[in-house]
Amino acid sequence: MLVLPLLKITIFELVQAPSERIFADKWNPCRSNSWAKHHSSNSKNFSSVAMRASHSSTTSSSGSYEKSKSVWIWTENKEVLTASVERGWNTFVFSSRHRQLAHEWSSIALISPLYAEEGEIFDSESKRVATIFEVSNPQELQQLQPAIGHAENVVIDLLDWQVIPAENIVAAFQGHQTKVFAISKNHSEAQVFLEALEHGLGGVILKVEDAEDVLQLKDYFDRRNEVNNLLSLTKATVIRVQVAGMGDRVCVDLCSLMRPGEGLLVGSFARGLFLVHSECLESNYIASRPFRVNAGPVHTYVAVPGGKTCYLSELKSGKEVIVVDQKGQQRTAIVGRVKIETRPLILVEAKRDSDNLDQHLYSILLQNAETVALVCPHQGNGLQKTAIPVTSLKVGDEVMLRVQGGARHTGIEIEEFIVEN
Repeated sequence: MLVLPLLKITIFELVQAPSERIFADKWNPCRSNSWAKHHSSNSKNFSSVAMRASHSSTTSSSGSYEKSKSVWIWTENKEVLTASVERGWNTFVFSSRHRQLAHEWSSIALISPLYAEEGEIFDSESKRVATIFEVSNPQELQQLQPAIGHAENVVIDLLDWQVIPAENIVAAFQGHQTKVFAISKNHSEAQVFLEALEHGLGGVILKVEDAEDVLQLKDYFDRRNEVNNLLSLTKATVIRVQVAGMGDRVCVDLCSLMRPGEGLLVGSFARGLFLVHSECLESNYIASRPFRVNAGPVHTYVAVPGGKTCYLSELKSGKEVIVVDQKGQQRTAIVGRVKIETRPLILVEAKRDSDNLDQHLYSILLQNAETVALVCPHQGNGLQKTAIPVTSLKVGDEVMLRVQGGARHTGIEIEEFIVEN
C-alpha cells in the first residue's frame, strides 16, 4: 500500500525542475451541503492518512511553528512546482483529468500527487484522503460540524472569502482529530487561515499560478519558525555613561503588549545590540505603556525578523520587529506607530568580560529619562531587578547584549572588512 507523506514545513528537499509554464483545465469543485453524507464507513481509509510519516514529515520542536502545519500545492505552473519543491512542499493536488500532468511532474521532481474529483481528494491508489466543502453562506458554514471519532481530512473552499468564517471553522474543529485545510488563492489568505484565533487551521492548499506566493508563504513560515529558536544573549559590563546632548529619538509603539523583561534589540553598531526594556514597568513619573519601547536615536539599528536589522528611522506602521526577553526567547510584533521627537540623550558603552581593551566596544545612545531602561541578566530570582533605568546606570552594572556580525548590506549580515567607531 502506498503511504503518502503529509508535508511538514520543517524539512526541505531540493529538487530542480524546468521553469516553463504548463496550462491545463481547472477543476471546479462540486457543491456539497451535507456533512453527514461524507462520513460513511469509508472512514477506515483515513487511518493511513492520519498516521502517515516519512522523511518529509519529520518535525522538530525548535523548528516547527506551533503545531505542525501542512501545505499542499494546487497549480498548473512549473515555476510554482519548482519553487514549492525547493522549499520542501511536495504534495500537489491535480484534477483527476490531469493524471498525465501529474505523471510528467513526478518524472522531474519528487512529489506526492493527489487527485480532486467530485468534491473529494484521492491518492494514487484511489483512496480518499480528504473531502472538499464549498462554503458560500453562513448556513453552509454552520453545517460543518466535526464527527466525533473521525480523523478525516477536510478541505474548506470559502467562495466568499472572509476572516470571520475562517475563525468560525477553527472554533468548530478545535480539539477534534479532523485536520482542516483551507484553499487559499494567495499567500495573504493562507496566513490568515494559519493564524485564525491564534491556533489556525491544520493546513492550507495554496492554489496559485504565481511562484511569488510560494516564496512569500515560505518567508512567513521562516519568520514564525524563528520565534521558536532562542537568541544567544550575553552579559556585558557598563564601562562608560555620559550625557551626550540633544538628538532625534524614536519611540516604537507596537500592536502587542510586552511583559516585564521584554524589549527590543537596538544599538549604535550592528555588531552589538542592547536589550532595551519596554515601558511596561510602573513609574512614579508616568503611566506605564506596555506597548512602547523608547528605543534610541534615528541612526540606531534594531533587530527585525530574518536575522536582519534596519534603522529606527526606517520603521513605520505595519513593519515587524523582534521582541526579546532576558532568556533570549523571541517573538515577532507589528509596529503600530513610530514617534520621532528631539530629546536629551545619554551615551552608554559596555564590553564583555572576554573582550580585550583593544577590541571594539559596544555602545548605544538613549533618551536620558527615567522610563528608559536596559534589561539586566536573568538570575532566576524573583527579587532580581528586571531592568536598570539609564538615569541610574553606573559603571560596573551588567546588561544584556546580542553580539553578531557587524558588516551589513541593506540590513543583511555579510562577510567583509568593516570598522565602526
